[in-house]
Amino acid sequence: MRRLQKLSCVLAAVGVMVQSAAGIAEDKLFVAKPLTQPKEFTPGIEGPGTDAAGNIYAVNFAKQGTIGKVTPAGKGEVFVTLPDKSVGNGIRFDAAGFMYVADYEQHNVLKVDMKTKAVSVFAHEASMNQPNDLTIGPDGTLYASDPNWGNSTGQLWRISTKGEVKKVAEKMGTTNGVELSPDGKKLYVNESVQRNVWSFDVAADGSLTNKQLIKLFPDHGFDGMRCDVDGNLYITRYGKGTVAIMSPKGEILHEVDVLGKQPSNLCFGGPDGRTVYVTEVEHTRLVEFRVERPGLEWQRWQTAKK
Repeated sequence: MRRLQKLSCVLAAVGVMVQSAAGIAEDKLFVAKPLTQPKEFTPGIEGPGTDAAGNIYAVNFAKQGTIGKVTPAGKGEVFVTLPDKSVGNGIRFDAAGFMYVADYEQHNVLKVDMKTKAVSVFAHEASMNQPNDLTIGPDGTLYASDPNWGNSTGQLWRISTKGEVKKVAEKMGTTNGVELSPDGKKLYVNESVQRNVWSFDVAADGSLTNKQLIKLFPDHGFDGMRCDVDGNLYITRYGKGTVAIMSPKGEILHEVDVLGKQPSNLCFGGPDGRTVYVTEVEHTRLVEFRVERPGLEWQRWQTAKK
């Protein structure tokens, strides 16, 4: 009887191992699949960002000037319509759960109360070209990229937790994706037309110094950019149809086909922070793929909730 019980336990353990192996096989890394249907968003699909419940938000769902809410299962709806002809681009969340949206039409950074859906102007600067993408530090300080597409130039702005706006870099190329390192001491920005990825040192007062070129890509443009917990950069390759995963030293670790030629931005989410959601313009949809490590912003806000 004991031998039979032991054999039963062994067979049960083997069954668990087989099931686990099957689960791993199903959960392929760096393989994209669609999350939403084509044409649910407009060609202005951008953002995106995830809330604490795992919902994905991206701009211009169904029509311009909206923010869409998509469940992890791919069901979408209009979450809020922006006021005063505002049109959103990059989205970020702070530790308290408020959403910040780069409003490129009205030269604003908007703030959205996720409980009441109230939209307010958090920061305004008339001399901005068009605030494009955002990043947020552990203390809530925002940085915004600000390209001038007509002149192929750009600049960067810092927005304090009180909404005070200050220019921190100018005379750059077409600044687009922007992100902070895990320790908050480096700021990365890419230039879409020039295909450069730069780093700056972030001083204690939030100013930027020591501009250094990390990598010049030989072809195709850039758009949004995010960082994982190890400091690797995930860069949307607009026109190539991939997300390049690059170390802080400029080494390409992976390149993921995202099922469309025009990925515009990305964020991390899922139950473990290891699902990357990509806004893709060619098919006006969200796609997703799994990765090895969680996203930086996802992990930071998980820690803040505890």
